Amino acid sequence: MTDLTQIQNDHIRVGVSPLGAETQYLRDNQNRDWLWHGDPTWWAGRSPILFPIVGAAPDGQISIGAFTAPMNQHGFARRSKFALIAASETHCTHQLTDSADTRAIYPFEFALRLTHQIDGPTLSVTAEVENHSNRAMPFGFGFHPAFAWPLPGANGTHEVQLDNQGEPALYRINADGLLVDAPLPSPFHDGRLTLDPAQYADDAMLFPAGAGTGLTLSAAGASLRFEWQGLPNFALWQKPGAPYICLEPWHGTAAIADQGPAMTDRPDTVTLGAGQTATFAYAVTISAK
Repeated sequence: MTDLTQIQNDHIRVGVSPLGAETQYLRDNQNRDWLWHGDPTWWAGRSPILFPIVGAAPDGQISIGAFTAPMNQHGFARRSKFALIAASETHCTHQLTDSADTRAIYPFEFALRLTHQIDGPTLSVTAEVENHSNRAMPFGFGFHPAFAWPLPGANGTHEVQLDNQGEPALYRINADGLLVDAPLPSPFHDGRLTLDPAQYADDAMLFPAGAGTGLTLSAAGASLRFEWQGLPNFALWQKPGAPYICLEPWHGTAAIADQGPAMTDRPDTVTLGAGQTATFAYAVTISAK
């Protein structure tokens, strides 16, 4: 991890890897880890970036018009090396641009920039997707940060409270990772959910609509504010019993089961015009005794 970019202030320290522009740690001024540390016994990820798809594709294939290519779950950005293009004590920006390798499986010219910025106890992560091609570019984008569960300094049960007090319908994925287009009753009541590892026995809990743009994750002694912009879909995930919880705002989901590989058929796909830019962001604020 010697190539990490590190930013810090009096409240928090953050490390960012060039591989996937992935956040590697979020530590408070008592050196406590708020981000999952990536133990591969459970899951080696920490905060991957999902692009140009979110979730799985049918038979691992995508199509764009007559073009067809293999595409791994969550796309290729999380396994790509980003270049550090700007940095200061409290912010850094990494960029991924298209290459012969990316164009072989995703036939567009693009730039994907990730900026990490800290202000007091708040980390903000902003993504900009630029279409450098001369035609419309379909894609999905998502954040996948995993936070420590239990939170540092916390005791007892952990609850999620949606800002909008909503009760969004629950969706699941099948054994192939594809979205089952059948809504289930919401696990939220007046926007509140008590976290339980049993909720993830059937993989992630997906909320394609209605989760709003902010929540609080809290327990006795600690809380975490989480807000997002430009991302209408949301998911919660852990491997059952693992000491983390993923808070995942997305624009786009896994392909719907029994549908084809077309990018434009995937739910909430973004179609970005030639020369246009789309922006997505989240912010997390930590608080503990």
